[in-house]
Amino acid sequence: MHKNRKSVTNIYRQQSVMTASPGELTLMLYNECVKDINIAIESINESDMEKAHNYITNSINIIRELVKTLDMSMPIAKEMLKIYDFIMYKLMQGNVKKDPEQLKEALTLVEEFRTTWYQVIKTVEREGAKNAI
Repeated sequence: MHKNRKSVTNIYRQQSVMTASPGELTLMLYNECVKDINIAIESINESDMEKAHNYITNSINIIRELVKTLDMSMPIAKEMLKIYDFIMYKLMQGNVKKDPEQLKEALTLVEEFRTTWYQVIKTVEREGAKNAI
């Protein structure tokens, strides 16, 4: 039963990713990054350093993926790149030192990006709905 539930969850995730808009995919990346950093912090607190390393590494990979999505022709992209670089630095420091405080600094920034991105998606949806009327 447990294996069956896991496969249903995986199918649902795949379908969610395949049908999501680019904006929703970005939000999914932020959500996954927040989840992974939280698990890494918890793992360090529980002295499971291997698990922490794996989740931090995944978080770094997510930030790298977000960097790839930046449109560098936009002035704000250069500022976002600086913040993404800082987030990756904090994640790497947290990983090397197994320091939850470093991870919490990165987490705060990722959560701010996620909240802002969510608001952007909602604004675009509202504007799209107004234009459809």
